[in-house]
Amino acid sequence: MAKEGIRVNGVRPGLISTQMHSDGGEPQRVTRLQDKIPMGRGGQVDEVANAICWLASQEASFTTGSFIDVAGGL
Repeated sequence: MAKEGIRVNGVRPGLISTQMHSDGGEPQRVTRLQDKIPMGRGGQVDEVANAICWLASQEASFTTGSFIDVAGGL
């Protein structure tokens, strides 16, 4: 798709503090597992959103076929 000017990338979020954990029956899941994350904490929604915004921006114009792990080092 690159030759048509279409860039394809992906964002792989790790343990992110969202309502999803509560909806799944374990509201403290991120807190319980944060010691396994090299950065020692769960991620925030805005951290994932910032990665997506960067990929969509002109600053990432030469980035395609890539994944960004927003996972605190996992």
